[in-house]
Parts: sequence; C-alpha cells; structure tokens
Amino acid sequence: MYQSIAVSKGQTTLPKPVREALGVEAGDTLRYIISEGTVQAVRLCSVAELAGMLARDGHAPVALSEMDQAIVQGAIDGGNV
Repeated sequence: MYQSIAVSKGQTTLPKPVREALGVEAGDTLRYIISEGTVQAVRLCSVAELAGMLARDGHAPVALSEMDQAIVQGAIDGGNV
C-alpha cells in the first residue's frame, strides 16, 4: 500500500511504484473513475499507442473507408436503410 499527501490545492505526488504500475511519465494525462466509494486512476493512451492493438494473426489490416463501406452494406442488407 502506498500513500501521498494532498496539498492545499488538491495536488499530490504519485509514489514511484504507482507511476511505474500505471506507466505514467511527466506530461501524461490521468483519468479518475469514481464508483461505489472507490477511485481508480487510469493513464490515457495516445492515439499512436493504440495503433495495432486490434490486430489479429491471419487478418489483414482494414482501411477506414472499407469499414465505412461494410457498415453501409450491413445496414442495407439488414433493411435499416
């Protein structure tokens, strides 16, 4: 368990093991999720970090325009257009 002290402006320093666990570096943005009396801190990822995260072996990358076409075709085939 780690702790830090909040100063008058509400700022605190994340202990080094917490920063390392979250992968937080100077300038990173954190998001806080409050639920049922607990708070979770999550480091936001940049778009560049998300590149390739949905890749699956044996599947070729799909362009956004191809995704758009597939969505339109699915709507047409499903009778939603």
